[in-house]
Amino acid sequence: MVLVKFIFLYSIFSFTFTTCFHQIQPKCHQYESQALLQLKQGFVINNLASANLLSYPKTASWNSSTDCCSWDGIKCHEHTDHVIHIDLSSSQLYGTMDANSSLFRLVHLRLLDLFDNDFNYSQIPSKIGELSQLKYLNLSISLFSGEIPQQFSQLSKLLSLDLGFRAIVRPKGSTSNLLQLKLSSLRSIIQNSTKIEILFLSYVTISSTLPDTLTNLTSLKALSLYNSELYGEFPVGVFHLPNLELLDLGYNSNLNGSLPEFQSSSLTYLLLGQTGFYGTLPVSIGKFSSLVILSIPDCHFFGYIPSSLGNLTQLIRIYLRNNKFRGDPSASLMNLTKLTVLEVSSNKFTIETFSWVGKLSSLNVLEISSVNIGSDIPLPFANLTQLEVLSAANSNMKGEIPSWIMNLTNLVILNLPHNSLHGKQELDMFLKLKKLVVLNLAFNKLSLYSGKSSTPFDWFSISSLRIGFMRNIPIHMQLKSLMQLDLSFNNLRGRTPSCLGNFSQLLERLDLKWNKLSGLIPQTYMIGNSLRMIDFNNNNLLGELPRALVNSRSLEFFDVSYNNINDSFPFWLGDLPELKVLSLSNNEFHGDIRCSGNMTCTFSKLHIIDLSHNQFSGSFPTEMIHSLKAMNTSNASQLQYESYLMWNNVGQYLISTDVFYSFTMSNKGLARVYEKLQKFYSLIAIDISSNKISGEIPQVIGELKGLVLLNLSNNNLIGSIPSSIAKLSNLEALDLSLNSLSGKIPQQLAQITFLEYLNVSFNNLTGPIPEHNQFSTFKGDSFEGNQGLCGDQLLKKCIDHAGPSTSDDDDDDDNSESFVELYWTVVLIGYSGGLVAGVALGSTYFPQLYWIMQYVQDGAQFQKHFSNFMLQQLICLKLSIDNLSLNNLNRSFQ
Repeated sequence: MVLVKFIFLYSIFSFTFTTCFHQIQPKCHQYESQALLQLKQGFVINNLASANLLSYPKTASWNSSTDCCSWDGIKCHEHTDHVIHIDLSSSQLYGTMDANSSLFRLVHLRLLDLFDNDFNYSQIPSKIGELSQLKYLNLSISLFSGEIPQQFSQLSKLLSLDLGFRAIVRPKGSTSNLLQLKLSSLRSIIQNSTKIEILFLSYVTISSTLPDTLTNLTSLKALSLYNSELYGEFPVGVFHLPNLELLDLGYNSNLNGSLPEFQSSSLTYLLLGQTGFYGTLPVSIGKFSSLVILSIPDCHFFGYIPSSLGNLTQLIRIYLRNNKFRGDPSASLMNLTKLTVLEVSSNKFTIETFSWVGKLSSLNVLEISSVNIGSDIPLPFANLTQLEVLSAANSNMKGEIPSWIMNLTNLVILNLPHNSLHGKQELDMFLKLKKLVVLNLAFNKLSLYSGKSSTPFDWFSISSLRIGFMRNIPIHMQLKSLMQLDLSFNNLRGRTPSCLGNFSQLLERLDLKWNKLSGLIPQTYMIGNSLRMIDFNNNNLLGELPRALVNSRSLEFFDVSYNNINDSFPFWLGDLPELKVLSLSNNEFHGDIRCSGNMTCTFSKLHIIDLSHNQFSGSFPTEMIHSLKAMNTSNASQLQYESYLMWNNVGQYLISTDVFYSFTMSNKGLARVYEKLQKFYSLIAIDISSNKISGEIPQVIGELKGLVLLNLSNNNLIGSIPSSIAKLSNLEALDLSLNSLSGKIPQQLAQITFLEYLNVSFNNLTGPIPEHNQFSTFKGDSFEGNQGLCGDQLLKKCIDHAGPSTSDDDDDDDNSESFVELYWTVVLIGYSGGLVAGVALGSTYFPQLYWIMQYVQDGAQFQKHFSNFMLQQLICLKLSIDNLSLNNLNRSFQ
């Protein structure tokens, strides 16, 4: 790993620094010796406190019987005998840094290095500002947390400040910053430490714009602000700092800027990946004669690659992926013979030939995904014998996989999905690639077969396997190192091998969706397994769910939808502490949705549950609603999935492989596929539609305040729509159709401002449809099949049932207009079939028509307010009605 190598080199540097310049040791001051011993006593030695494999406890040799100036990691001034140098990097120190630590009595310190220890999330003491002679301060990778003290600005003699590169790595790989720095403190540091040369604040949350005074640091050689939550426009003057060699602004997606024209530059490392930087690469980039790494992936750059880039013959790594570059970059890249990494994927390049790539014989990583190749795998790639990563997904490659691929014996990752590769391919051929870790051939036209090998250790090195168009699962592959197994969208038939859930302790992802597998789901899952995702949807699996799944304590995602599983509700899955997605839809599950006996259903982290299209019965699962604690929040930190990437060591590089969950569920009346579900972490959904659930919807449903989708349609639900649904402020889709719900639609539902889809059709609802906010956007089909509902959406005005008024002609006119507008459709039916048929249909489908007919007892009044008005309207509109003359029309109205 890069980190380990960095720590190793740092240790060698530190050792050289303290030994090669060793001179006659001065005599230690007694009070400083006591301060150091007291510092030692404040910590314990723990070999897990340091990441460096060569770490050791430097303080172990400290004792009062020897001169402290001779102690490991300590250096004293040759004239004053004061301690000026403390290097406790990688010393396995564990404990909390005391705010009044004896360390701060050593006021003559010039160097303090506590790199790579574990200070147990303690805050950096403000008294560090009293060490006014400090020139070098390194507190990185040491698990300090909280706000960086403003007193750092008192360290006016600082030449090097390193507080960065320490994010807390959570159990599943996601990170969050531990340290925060206020803009006011940053301004003060810049203002007072004017001679600073190295400023590393990576993984320190600054969360602001950068002050223009940064351009005053003319001595600055290295600036790293990676993942600091910066935003706004980057001060362009920083690019013109005369001594700047390293600039790392990566992973600040809201930080904008563009590259200026350069007169000259000392930059060696330019790292802008995953920022908002935009524009074209200036021609003057060719003046970066010392540039070793150019990393600008996932930005907004566009235009052509300037030919002057070819002048940068010292370049070792280029990352250009996922921008909007166009044209053919061949001329700009072909002379960069020192390149070890070339990433040009996901742009608009039109590369006509790849012959020049074969000249880049030092390449370790070639990433050309989404570059239109349009031919066989280019033969020049055969010269890349040092290649460790070949990734060409979605590149329109054709033909068969050439045999010379097997000569690239250093390959660790072979990633060729979503192409048009065809022909028969024996999987055992890949056994020649002894270092292969990731093999992805999915979504091609290959016909893969397992071969004849039966050696149990053949596939031990593979950690991620995604292949397509296999006829069976090769049981003889004993993939003990496998972390991903993706055989989805194949034509796999037969029974699933029972060992699939049990053959690799490291397996995290098991994906067999969209095949034709039959029989039982694999029944055995070892205790302590690493499974986080199991997807068996769209197969022909039978039987019950295996109870051994409770051994999968890391399981986040479980999908067995569209099978033939016959089982009761698996309440026991509620004990899985990480389960976030549970889909059992379109099976033969039956019985009540409830816990068994005295057991409780926990489901503490469940985000999505889809039980639709089964045979579940019984009353509404109120008990389970109480247990869905994760659905009560919209707090992003509580909803995010644990990680997005799977990391593999590829030589000196750390390569990430996407690990996304794909999930399909009904949303707003349509089936939607969430290809990268982790990016929709705020999606909280319940779908128990198309079952036989009875009873009333409880008011407790309003407690699930994070709900985005709620589908209870096509059940046997009765009672009223609970007004508590109005508390679901994040709700975007609500489907209660095809039930037996009664009463009025609660007016409070109009308060749900995000509601985009509503369906309450085919119930027994009555009364007016709410008129305000989102309800004005819903069409009539959202409410059809409810005879008692009225409102503009149904072209059916609501009548005041308090009784008629006969004393005012104006009221009569109003009533007549309401009547005509409300029953226009019924009258039109009467035109072709006669008034009697029209009224008959009206009394059948619109009960209010019969009520009004009873109300209008006076025939003259009826003629005045109905026939004359209608006749005038029809004449004005010049309606043409087949088989009906005007005389017949008049006669009908008379």
